[in-house]
Amino acid sequence: MINIKQIFTWWHKQSFGTFLKTIFFGKLVGKDQYGNKYYKNRKDQRWVVYANNIEATKITSKWYLWMHHTTNEIPSKENKRFLWQKDHQENLTGTENSYKPNKIEKSDNQKKYESWKK
Repeated sequence: MINIKQIFTWWHKQSFGTFLKTIFFGKLVGKDQYGNKYYKNRKDQRWVVYANNIEATKITSKWYLWMHHTTNEIPSKENKRFLWQKDHQENLTGTENSYKPNKIEKSDNQKKYESWKK
């Protein structure tokens, strides 16, 4: 159900226009493990309604291929996964959980660069 805040603000999952488009023309195609819902209409236009905050990096790679018409195969959970594959993560840059490499401990006699030798 839509609340009054969603009508006037776009950053709460979807805009009012997307809400109307989804109700009148959208056919639910699937849902990913993060709760994002994927729709398409008769003209094969495709869109996503995010589960929480709108962030494009929340779309998994399989759904990304479907959204951009690279493949028409709707992703399913039964697709074979390899042992080396990791679970999808959204871009965490600018948050507390962003990647921060370990600091390299330098000794006092270590230079930043090596000089040329003749």
